[in-house]
Amino acid sequence: MNTRWGFLGAGFVASRAMGPAVHQARGAQLHAVASRDEIRSRVLEPQVIHAHYEDVLNDDHVDAVYISLANHQHLEWVTRALQAGKHVLCEKPLGICASDVDNMYEVARTEGRHLVEATWLRWHPRFQRVVELATTGALGEVQHIESSFTSQSDMTENYRLHPEMGGGALLDVGCYQAHVWTAVCGDDLEVSVQNVERQIGPTGIDLTTHVDVNLNSYVTATAVSSFVMPASQTLEIRGSDSSVRMVQGEAFTSWRERSSLQIGDVEESFDEVDAFVEMVENVSAYFSDGSGWVFPWEHTARVAEILDTISAI
Repeated sequence: MNTRWGFLGAGFVASRAMGPAVHQARGAQLHAVASRDEIRSRVLEPQVIHAHYEDVLNDDHVDAVYISLANHQHLEWVTRALQAGKHVLCEKPLGICASDVDNMYEVARTEGRHLVEATWLRWHPRFQRVVELATTGALGEVQHIESSFTSQSDMTENYRLHPEMGGGALLDVGCYQAHVWTAVCGDDLEVSVQNVERQIGPTGIDLTTHVDVNLNSYVTATAVSSFVMPASQTLEIRGSDSSVRMVQGEAFTSWRERSSLQIGDVEESFDEVDAFVEMVENVSAYFSDGSGWVFPWEHTARVAEILDTISAI
């Protein structure tokens, strides 16, 4: 049985990645799209184009809604979609603060619907291999996690530039790195922030955040998130017996390309994969009959709490 999708928003990620992924994925069908631009909606090739977001929510042929709106709009439209009886896959970060995330999941529980954050990294086979190595003792006892997600971009008229719209480097790309921590150390991990260094931009967002933390008392971690540093995506996990490091392919956004890991002295390769398709197939099956894999919702909630804690320092 196909999960029939309705999209709220037809921006860059929806048009370049999610739309094609739904068309390619098994068990999924792109039924409807609504956006501010009918031409962009049409590019996604849905069966139906709606003029308003509400029309997607009122469409009885839509089983699940994918939301790719600006961060500050997630709470409203996730809530409305769940209350309309739809399952929801929403772009990361799910909420701009932990209380928003908790409120959304409470609505999902009340309505008996599923809510999943679209952190597509979690479905990439290479990342899942990293988690397997780190959580099964293959590296020994995990001791240190080091990561970076930085880029230089001439953003103009972009919600990421505005604090009130959920902007800033930490929220935009730091969430990927916090997801590493929860995946490796558990959703109930204890986080002690040791140091935070920021560069604040003219609009009030963090252009760069460098943070050092202790995880569960025995793991140290360093994460760098930036909109103004040279492009870099790195991830290395060091254990008492061995280490694993992302080599070929971007650490967090490897897409339709071969990738590899350095595990001790051995390099392990992965075939080209579209992790958006992996996500859509699993989430569609999960929404349909519970058979697909999704990461625990507690991970999203814990990531939101961690980012709140860092932001408050």
